[in-house]
Amino acid sequence: MTETEILDTAREALLISIKIGAPTLLIGLVVGVSIALVQALTQIQEITLVFVPKILAIFLAMFAFLPWMMTVLTDFMHSLADRMIGG
Repeated sequence: MTETEILDTAREALLISIKIGAPTLLIGLVVGVSIALVQALTQIQEITLVFVPKILAIFLAMFAFLPWMMTVLTDFMHSLADRMIGG
């Protein structure tokens, strides 16, 4: 593999990792901000109140998006294996 191919593969790997992590991170962000807004409006300052809903939301997002994540990863691995075999 040439230097350009290695850089393209590394760039693609970084973009895929962002693509895979984005849905769960965005759901965690939305849940965290919405609970923080509710806490600010009701003046309930319990710090542990944020963790349980955020963990449940991220777990459900992982459960929902896992087939798509696996498809993206297997497609990348197939293309990477084809590049390595093609030499």
